[in-house]
Amino acid sequence: MSVLTFKSEEYKSFPPILKEYASYQSAIKGNSEKTVCEYLLDLRTFFRYLKVMKDASLSEEDFQNVSISDVGVQEIKDVTTETIIDFLMYSRTERENSATTRMRKLSSLRSFYRYAHIRKHYVDVNPTADIDAPKKSKKLPKYLTLDEAVLLLQTVKNDTESKTVKRDYAIINLFLNTGMRLSELVGLNLESFDSDLKTVKVLGKGNKERIIYLNDSVRSSMISYLSYRLDSRFFRTDSHAMFLSRLEKRISNKTVQWLIYKYLNLSGLGSKGLSVHKLRHTAATLMYQSGKVDIRILKDVLGHEQLNTTQIYTHIVNQDLQYAVDNNPLSEIKISSNKNRDNK
Repeated sequence: MSVLTFKSEEYKSFPPILKEYASYQSAIKGNSEKTVCEYLLDLRTFFRYLKVMKDASLSEEDFQNVSISDVGVQEIKDVTTETIIDFLMYSRTERENSATTRMRKLSSLRSFYRYAHIRKHYVDVNPTADIDAPKKSKKLPKYLTLDEAVLLLQTVKNDTESKTVKRDYAIINLFLNTGMRLSELVGLNLESFDSDLKTVKVLGKGNKERIIYLNDSVRSSMISYLSYRLDSRFFRTDSHAMFLSRLEKRISNKTVQWLIYKYLNLSGLGSKGLSVHKLRHTAATLMYQSGKVDIRILKDVLGHEQLNTTQIYTHIVNQDLQYAVDNNPLSEIKISSNKNRDNK
């Protein structure tokens, strides 16, 4: 098991039992480094909570420095369903975690205790089995309208002072036209694209590959970028990565996030609370809004496991229903009652 994205010293602070679990998630379950790191961080918070609750000498201020290196099988066995419910309540009241964050923490605990119960037989009963997930408020996804998406692309195109404008335009165009995830885009290699630039193979969640078809707009921007990318000088570094940084290495998540924020601000869209992931929402919404994309097809394009994940984009239907009602010819007809007419 590698140190993942943790610093070496930080990873060493985890107890052997959690390191074994991390190795299992990475090597056997095939989860990404990001996912495994999130599991470990949530579990560290949980076991720190247990220590603070048991040791009256520890205060909330000490929380971030509490060591869990000595956590073993006995500590895992001592956890009950009530313990986890109390932790979730603590996360809500003391740490002010949102329902989404609490759902993620519960998911991390469920994953770990399934492993501890079924794989390792550390516990006789899984304490997470009967806990309902915190209720999450349903919010419509933020996204760019068609005009705003065009404005964003035009803003990038007009940035003639940028030395990476071809790269940046290709990246944003890929997001807006394909709806791929940030991790999927950063992981693209030259060989991910077919020779005609009609399809691209991406590695999604759970290391699952899928094929995304490219339209003329994406092909055009990729051809423009490749004329720059295929310069022989770039083969001195990461020769396989499609998108490179100024240091001629594979572009990082942070660099992509930075350039998205940069162009959102330049285009006057910075106040909308948008992010890289919202460009994925934009692509999905615009495809569905066109009326030509079935929700099941959209599910496959986005790489969703479950259809209900994709169905959030059907919020457009509600707008259509409102439009239909508002444009009923009877909408402006107001008829007075017989009583009122008689009074006149």
